[in-house]
Amino acid sequence: MAKAKIAVVIVILALLQVSCATARKKHQPDGGSGGTSAVMTVNGFEKGGTGGGPSECDGKYHDDDDLIVALSSRWYAGGKRCQNKIRITSKDTGETVEATVVDECDSNRGCKNNIVDSSPAVWKKLGLDTKVGEVPVTWSDA
Repeated sequence: MAKAKIAVVIVILALLQVSCATARKKHQPDGGSGGTSAVMTVNGFEKGGTGGGPSECDGKYHDDDDLIVALSSRWYAGGKRCQNKIRITSKDTGETVEATVVDECDSNRGCKNNIVDSSPAVWKKLGLDTKVGEVPVTWSDA
């Protein structure tokens, strides 16, 4: 009889644990996946670099050693994310880094709607080779 009671208690505890884990996942805005899926590209934010003109948020050029990004137009949200940090996680390495939004990757001028355009420093922190060009990541507001 005691063994049956112990078995019932174990089953109840296991069900509670599953129930709690499911509830936590539902309360995360991305469903618990760790962020919004995106494609990360590499960009130079220095004067004369591949990024073109100065950054949209502050009108300045930035060093390639800075942890910075440009977001696709819909994520840039008309500048609402300017100077805010986002958390980027590489799907390849599992590494995570925080970077500051300094520019828009203009979707009306050829940038896709799912781009996190980042400095070489972001790639380095994530353990990625910039020569690859594009990698899958997730991102979220930090």
